Amino acid sequence: MAAALLAGGLILVTAPARAENKPQNEYPVATDARLEQSGETVRLTLMLSSVVAVEAWVQAAPDRVIVELPSTNFQIQSSAKKAAGFVSAYRYGLFTADKARIIVDLSHPAAIVRTEVKEVRGGFGELTIELRKAQRADFLAEAAKAKRPQAAALPPAPAKPAGETRRTIVIDPGHGGIDPGAVIAAIAEKSVVLAFGKALKEQLSANDRYRVVMTRDDDRFVSLSDRVQVGRGEQADLFISIHANSLVQAQDVRGATVYTRSERATDAEAAKLAAKENEADSAAGLETSEEVQDVAGILMDLARRETRTFTGVFARNLVDKLGGSIKMHKIPLRSAQFWVLSAPDVPSVLIELGYMSSPKDAELLNSPEWRGKAVSAVSAAIDDYFARERASVGQAAESRN
Repeated sequence: MAAALLAGGLILVTAPARAENKPQNEYPVATDARLEQSGETVRLTLMLSSVVAVEAWVQAAPDRVIVELPSTNFQIQSSAKKAAGFVSAYRYGLFTADKARIIVDLSHPAAIVRTEVKEVRGGFGELTIELRKAQRADFLAEAAKAKRPQAAALPPAPAKPAGETRRTIVIDPGHGGIDPGAVIAAIAEKSVVLAFGKALKEQLSANDRYRVVMTRDDDRFVSLSDRVQVGRGEQADLFISIHANSLVQAQDVRGATVYTRSERATDAEAAKLAAKENEADSAAGLETSEEVQDVAGILMDLARRETRTFTGVFARNLVDKLGGSIKMHKIPLRSAQFWVLSAPDVPSVLIELGYMSSPKDAELLNSPEWRGKAVSAVSAAIDDYFARERASVGQAAESRN
C-alpha cells in the first residue's frame, strides 16, 4: 500500500480518491486580493462571489496559516501584492475534490485574530484573514492543538476492465491546484505540464492504441502518494511524470532530462531537484514526516528487478527519441530518490521538459509546435518500448519450443 500524508498524520490507503469535480465555472469566484500591514497586524482580504464557510489554523515547520474553504475559482490578478510584514508569501488553489486552500507563509510566528466571510452589498462575500505577531511558544502551542481536518476513506480505483488487452499508460502532470510548481514571469509549471500531458494523452489515445489515464486532467492538487497509487491501482504498464525545471541562478542551462528512481542520486543537481519535487505535499499544507520516507524506502527495497530493468530500458529509449526532436540537457539521463517514482511494480520515469528559468526554453515550453515535436518523440519511445517487449516475449517463447 502507498502512504497518504494528511494533516493529522500518516494514514495508509489502498487507492486515491477519484471524486468528480463540478465545472470550475460553478465555483464561487475569488477576486481583488489585498494584503495590508498595520503595525504588528497583517490583513489579507479577498472578494468572493458568494458567502462561504471557512476554517483556519496555524501550522509549524514551516510556519504558516492554512485557510480552508469550499472549491473556489481564484481569479486574482498576478500583480496582487504577495508579501507584507511577517507574511512572506501566500498562495491558493484547489486542494481536494470539494475544498480549496489559501496558505499564508510566515517569516515570524503569528496568531489568527480573525477569519471570517461577511456578506456585502449585492450578495457578495468578503473574506478577511487578520494576523498578529505572536511569541514562538504561543504559536507552537496553538499549532499543537489546532484542528486537523481528516480526509474521508479513499475508495479503491476502478479495476482494469475485464478482457482489456491494451497497455495502460498513466500520465502524471506534476503539481496542480494550490501547488503551482515553478513560477516564472507569471507562468506556472503546473499549467505547462498539464498542457503537455493532455496533448500526450490525445496522441496516445489515437486509434485506440492504449488505455491512457491521467493523475489529473485539470487544475487540482494530487498528493505524491495518490499519484503513485493511481499507477498501481490502474495496473499501469508505464508511469510518466511530467515536470519543468527552474534554476534562477543559471539561466543559460537548458534542455530536457529524463529521470529514474534510485536511492543514490547521480549528481548534486539531481539530488536537489528530487528534494524540491518531494516537497510538493508540503506546498499544499500537508505535514511532512520521516515515516513517509521510510515507507517509500521500503517500497523501493521490495521493487522487483524486472521493474527496474524495464524502467532503465524505457528511459534510455526515451532519451534517444527526445534527443532526435528537441534539445536535451548535457546530462540527459539521471536518477535520484523521487517519491513519485516509488511504485515497486510499475516502470516509472520523470521527464523534466526543460528549464522555465531559461528564456529560450520558456518560449519553447509554451509553443504548440515544440510541444507537438516533444509529444511525438515520447509517443514514439512508448511504441518502440512495447514493440521491443513483444519481440522479447516472442523470442523467449520460441526458445522454450
